[in-house]
Amino acid sequence: MANAAVASVGSALSDSLVKTAMADSGTMMGGELGATLVSPWAAQVFIPAAALIGMAFAILQWSVVAKIPVRSAAAGDDYLMADEGGLEDASVIAKVADIQEAISLGAVSFLTTEYWYLTIFMTLFTIIIFVFLGSVDGFGREWKPCDAKVPTGKMCAPGTAVAFFSAVAFALGALTSTLSGFLGMKIATYANARTALQARKGIGAAFAAAFRSGAVMGFLLTANGLLVLFLAILGFKKYFGDDWVGLYESIAGYGLGGSSVALFGRVGGGIYTKAADVGADLVGKVERNIPEDDPRNPAVIADNVGDNVGDIAGMGADLFGSFAESTCAALVISSLSSMGTDLDFTAMSFPLLITASGIIVCLLTTLVATDIQVVENIKEIEPSLKRQLLISSVLMTPTIFAVSYLCLPAQFSIIVAGHEDKVVKNWYMFFCVAAGLWAGLIIGYITEYFTSHQYSPVRDVADACRTGAATNIIFGLALGYKSVIIPVFAIAGAVYLSYSLAAMYGIACAALGMLSTLSTCLAIDAYGPISDNAGGIAEMAEMGPAIREKTDALDSAGNTTAAIGKGFAIGSAALVSLALFGAYVNRAGISEVNVIAPREFVGLLVGAMLPYWFSAMTMKSVGKAALAMVEEVRRQFNTIAGLMEGTVKPDYKKCVMISTDASLREMIAPGCLVMLTPIIAGYLFGVYTLAGVLAGALVSGVQMAISASNTGGAWDNAKKFIEAGNTEQSRALGPKGSACHKAAVIGDTVGDPLKDTSGPSLNILIKLMAVESLVFAPFFKEHGGILFGGNS
Repeated sequence: MANAAVASVGSALSDSLVKTAMADSGTMMGGELGATLVSPWAAQVFIPAAALIGMAFAILQWSVVAKIPVRSAAAGDDYLMADEGGLEDASVIAKVADIQEAISLGAVSFLTTEYWYLTIFMTLFTIIIFVFLGSVDGFGREWKPCDAKVPTGKMCAPGTAVAFFSAVAFALGALTSTLSGFLGMKIATYANARTALQARKGIGAAFAAAFRSGAVMGFLLTANGLLVLFLAILGFKKYFGDDWVGLYESIAGYGLGGSSVALFGRVGGGIYTKAADVGADLVGKVERNIPEDDPRNPAVIADNVGDNVGDIAGMGADLFGSFAESTCAALVISSLSSMGTDLDFTAMSFPLLITASGIIVCLLTTLVATDIQVVENIKEIEPSLKRQLLISSVLMTPTIFAVSYLCLPAQFSIIVAGHEDKVVKNWYMFFCVAAGLWAGLIIGYITEYFTSHQYSPVRDVADACRTGAATNIIFGLALGYKSVIIPVFAIAGAVYLSYSLAAMYGIACAALGMLSTLSTCLAIDAYGPISDNAGGIAEMAEMGPAIREKTDALDSAGNTTAAIGKGFAIGSAALVSLALFGAYVNRAGISEVNVIAPREFVGLLVGAMLPYWFSAMTMKSVGKAALAMVEEVRRQFNTIAGLMEGTVKPDYKKCVMISTDASLREMIAPGCLVMLTPIIAGYLFGVYTLAGVLAGALVSGVQMAISASNTGGAWDNAKKFIEAGNTEQSRALGPKGSACHKAAVIGDTVGDPLKDTSGPSLNILIKLMAVESLVFAPFFKEHGGILFGGNS
């Protein structure tokens, strides 16, 4: 009995010492289970609750916009009567509705066809993911001991399960990205006519309609992406249990699916819209000297359709991809940390909690523009949009601190390839996320400075039109190159600070910080194409110069906000791809990337070349499609009697068909270049060469993307500056149809594929190659490098 008692006490003491040792170890590694102040249950409630609140707010904004009907009550639907001032009669209102319907049908038709092709591609690629990843361990089905990155004795899921769930995550990401793009397009085509009609009541009413509609897209996309990702994690966890590494490596497929759709959406939509835009401008404005969006122009419907399928659907899918990839990168890296070994769900969900908190902050920010500081005149449009960025960033800063303090352990560790583990304190993460947030704001304001005609850079470009198109193009190119400087320093500063504090996990969270105000960024970005379409509808429906002046003012501010949105997308892409690069290095088992070693340096050179190859393909695709469009528009003007006099309608459908066929045909080659490069480089040349390819593409692609987007935006607003004639300088350069104006139109036409096709697609190139490399890293590690004698 005594011996039994002594043994019992000894056993209890031994257990106590073991638990104390484990607790001490947990403190050193970042905290034991339950060390966070927010319980796992609270985190599991808050994330979906925030997503549902975002969806509800989007529906509320939609309901406000939906109260603006678009036809007359006599037609028997929820239709619009003539406004109080009687500025338009019933025939004009009917034209507005007919034009909106034509634009909507054209956009739906194009996206339906595009998504059908993408369905075939995504199905094939889903199979490839399963086959490649499943082959790593011979399609084994047995759970096996984990490697040295996780505690000894722990069992990890078989490779076949990781392959299967990666394929499922890929399909989920592709479907969510598709839905995001399609919803954005439907919202935009629903709101464009309503914005034009509200312009009759004043600039404030029109601005509110466009901005609320943009907010619908912003909140729906962010909330939908967050909710689907969260539910996928919970669903996958039912199988993976405590195997966080296998779970989050599988979830990485979600980001790959999102960006794969975004690539084809951006490229296909960009070719569509710019083929129509170039054809409409060169023949209509330059040769025939008729206004932009004149109903006599055969390409005008295709041009307006393109704004929705390129600038809305493509942009929505693009930014959804950035959100998905940055979140997946952070989750993969955190699974190899003490948070993963402690099974701390709240800490592991930190990236999702940042996004969820951002939805609430953006909701409050939106109310400032729609209900508190309402726009009342043209001069207030651009400041109101800029205020949205500033207010959301200011409100998000203390929110980030609160989430970091409450939802992370006081201290934790991150595995760093080739180095000792990095010990991180929770307040370090505040600086990492805030660095990304404020770097994004800096990029936004610098982009605005270089693309808005309120400032000297764009006015200098406009002034260069006095001596012709050549000097206009020279000044525009110089502006684009110069606009790269400060954004690159901002990104570099965020990278250095984040990596110093929390290694690659810090960089991934910095990318999330830049995207933490995604709902607001999307709202002001989508506002631009909606306003552009509203101006086109006003011109085609002959609503009068007073209405067109208001829609032009909305559109001009929209060009700047669209450029700001592209700046955010490019900046976040740089951080995201770098974070994905770090996750790839860990997963591929690379201890060090030596850029002067032959394998890495070869990859570096090839990777730096890829953005040029890709841009050449997309630019030439736009040129080929535009050539066909120009010839068709000229043919109709030359052969259809009464077209210039406005007595007969042009054949709009023929131009829509040209843009559709060209974009679907021409998007395949650039898409294959991006999707196949990591597979070829990783399989034939190994993981080290692929690391060099990713680094080269990142460094080259980011700078090309910023320059192209800002150059095109500056040329566009230089043209609008001359057309507006609001200052003594612009009046001296105008009016429309003058030699200066024609030179500006040529510059704008050259810039169209830069800012709407090649530029914004480049950020997807660098993200997509990085996340694809991450997903296929185990396959490349096991089977890659056949031409270089393996990966050793």
